[in-house]
Amino acid sequence: MERIEISNVDITTLGVDAVVNAANERMLGGGGVDGAIHAAAGPELLEACRGIKEVRPGVRCPTGEARITAGFRLPAKFVIHTVGPIWQGGDGGEAELLARCYRSSMELAARQGVVSIAFPAISCGVYGYPLELAATVAMATVRGVLEDRTEFERVVFAAFGAEVEGALQEAWRRSGLAVS
Repeated sequence: MERIEISNVDITTLGVDAVVNAANERMLGGGGVDGAIHAAAGPELLEACRGIKEVRPGVRCPTGEARITAGFRLPAKFVIHTVGPIWQGGDGGEAELLARCYRSSMELAARQGVVSIAFPAISCGVYGYPLELAATVAMATVRGVLEDRTEFERVVFAAFGAEVEGALQEAWRRSGLAVS
């Protein structure tokens, strides 16, 4: 699985086909990685997000699903927006919803011909998902997708800080696979 990279890096600087945005259901920007991606992509990203049809009032992307826009001023061609679950203690289906974020993002990316993709630590910021648990879900899900899909040449986990990077590396070590 040399296709996996874990790096303490600003996701908005990566030269990949697509970056994944940990968005909210409105898709109109926010804090954390969402705000950073919107700021780096420029105001065109907000306009593109406004152009995505709401599936119900105030919701353009339900939790666990993904939507795609251009990357505009980012080095990435695309931004894949996904909405992670808010941590409620672990008994509300959070793990499956988080796994769906990674799967749906990769499925949407594959349909667009994406061969390189970068993920943040989805749901680990203001949504409160415990970092170690989220890292385990992320690694298991991406590994499973890569076993079935050969078109992905590079998957980057863009860690924001050493703590996130360490949790991702530990989750990958526990999975028994090598990482670059």
